[in-house]
Amino acid sequence: MKRSILRSMMLLFALWFMTGCVQRGLPQLPGDSGTMASQPGGWSSSGDEEDKENIDISDIDQNLTVSETTIRTEDGKVARIPFPANEYARLAKSGKGTVKGRIYVTDGYDRKVYGKSTRLYLNPKTSYSDQWYRESYIGGRKMAKADDRLFNYLRFTSSDDQGNFAFYGVPSGEYYLIGMVKCGEECGYESPKSIRIATKVTVRGNQVVEKDLVGPMY
Repeated sequence: MKRSILRSMMLLFALWFMTGCVQRGLPQLPGDSGTMASQPGGWSSSGDEEDKENIDISDIDQNLTVSETTIRTEDGKVARIPFPANEYARLAKSGKGTVKGRIYVTDGYDRKVYGKSTRLYLNPKTSYSDQWYRESYIGGRKMAKADDRLFNYLRFTSSDDQGNFAFYGVPSGEYYLIGMVKCGEECGYESPKSIRIATKVTVRGNQVVEKDLVGPMY
């Protein structure tokens, strides 16, 4: 009888010890509550590095200084600030505004070269596009690849053979209007070059904004 009781106690102890070891050996990921795979915004149960990189970190770029936004990557390009998903989520998704005009470059003496059949786009004005405008367009610096989410918020159109363009159904807001003009000998270049032009536009309600996109030839 005593032997039977002793064996039962030893068996129970062995089971308890093995169970405890297994539980203590499980890795616990940040925020893990035992049901991580089913929790929105949680880490993947696999813990892959790719999953970790997809965590939204847009809330950390609210107080960046100018010097902090000009950090260089290993290849010498300017590192972009974290994509401000919350800013973009607040943008209007539909509208009735119109932005139209003509895209061309000029030498200042009324000589113009129009952007024929070229692509233009409206980029909503945010802290993300402000950095691009300041560092790339004004500063002439090369920047790291843009976050793929940006392209969900761009609006595209193309000009005709005379450089005329128009965007319809534009939501109210501020935008960077951006386009390219290809120019070669007529602009004094030995071979054709693409001249990038950008300017700011504001749309309110069903307003029709007439805005030429004009840049220098040189």
